[in-house]
Amino acid sequence: MSEYKWYVVRTVSGQERKVKNYLENEIVRQKLEEFIPQVLIPSEKVMEMRSGKKRVRERNFFPGYVMVSADLSHGEAFHTINSIPGVIGFLGSNDGGPSKKPIPLRPSEVNRILGKVEEVEDEEVKLETPYMVGEEVKVMDGPFSGFIGNIEEVFEERKKLKVMVKIFGRNTPVELNYMQVEKLDNSSNNG
Repeated sequence: MSEYKWYVVRTVSGQERKVKNYLENEIVRQKLEEFIPQVLIPSEKVMEMRSGKKRVRERNFFPGYVMVSADLSHGEAFHTINSIPGVIGFLGSNDGGPSKKPIPLRPSEVNRILGKVEEVEDEEVKLETPYMVGEEVKVMDGPFSGFIGNIEEVFEERKKLKVMVKIFGRNTPVELNYMQVEKLDNSSNNG
């Protein structure tokens, strides 16, 4: 009977998914499923507005890290994980050297991370907070569609913004939700 513990593997940032896929293929190829039952990238789905369209993307909680449930008493499991392209080494293995024994996560840490992942899966897609006070936005939806205004306040918990819009030559505060506005890309207005 294998004893599984969770370990954090450091990867080249941006290659987490590649490392996960490569590792999962190697586990099957070398028949190590019994020793490495799960490879996980803790992430959440976030919604963002791009060119007036809603897009959902996955955002990693811990860029540059992949979690692995493994029984590292089986030497081949340790070697396989460490030899995957893009893997820098185990987190907590003192100096990260190949000979050092990795330190597993404490159960409380695992529960906190996995709990957050499960909580996100149960929740609907979360909206990233891409807005800051003072930013210029274009209203994309609702009665003020087409108007341009400046953000006066951001209500993070309600996913709403107070935007100052010029209506008939007068500044008028309007409360809009994140999905009703789009950031103006000021870098393209320089010409």
